[in-house]
Amino acid sequence: MSYSQFTIPELEKRFGLELVPAWDLFDSLPPHPISDWLAKTLEEGVPLALAIATEKAGSECIVAPMLIELRKLFNHQVSIFSGVEFNVEPESGLMGICDFLITRSPQQLTIEAPVITLVEAKNDNLKSGLPQCLAEMIAAQKFNEQEQSDVGAVFGAVTTGSAWNFVRLNGQTAHVDWREYPIGDPGKILGILKSMVETPTRSNSD
Repeated sequence: MSYSQFTIPELEKRFGLELVPAWDLFDSLPPHPISDWLAKTLEEGVPLALAIATEKAGSECIVAPMLIELRKLFNHQVSIFSGVEFNVEPESGLMGICDFLITRSPQQLTIEAPVITLVEAKNDNLKSGLPQCLAEMIAAQKFNEQEQSDVGAVFGAVTTGSAWNFVRLNGQTAHVDWREYPIGDPGKILGILKSMVETPTRSNSD
């Protein structure tokens, strides 16, 4: 088994995961101003990605520029990994290739804790990417603990490129924000991603 093969019932059974719907998990966060570079890149990239209508196009034209902007926002003190193996606990199925990982470390050569996960949904369906995202978040939680990274909440995102969902994992409870954030408001999405990187202490799991 790998991340992409998990289902919600399997995660609940194997890891005791509890899903809690939330409609305002990140709604109160302010948008963050985007750079002229990102604005121009998305102006060209979003229509192209929607016209091509493939996961790869969404990744290259929308998701990657958003994450590059995030990295620039933190003066390259975070790292972005794409299409990398993240084998944390193979005996439990927590293994496989991740679409994107964000780490709060400038070390781009190796994955260091703490880790944020980002999954590209298949077939333009956000819900289809949720089980994989949750599995990767559980792996990230275990990885952070193994690396003795004192982080309470683990964050994840699911995106089709044009729409984004976000998740917060505290212990065995996953708070799923069912609100969809459209790429037409990139500042809001960037603001949420920024808040995830800026959440470094266990107090956030209280």
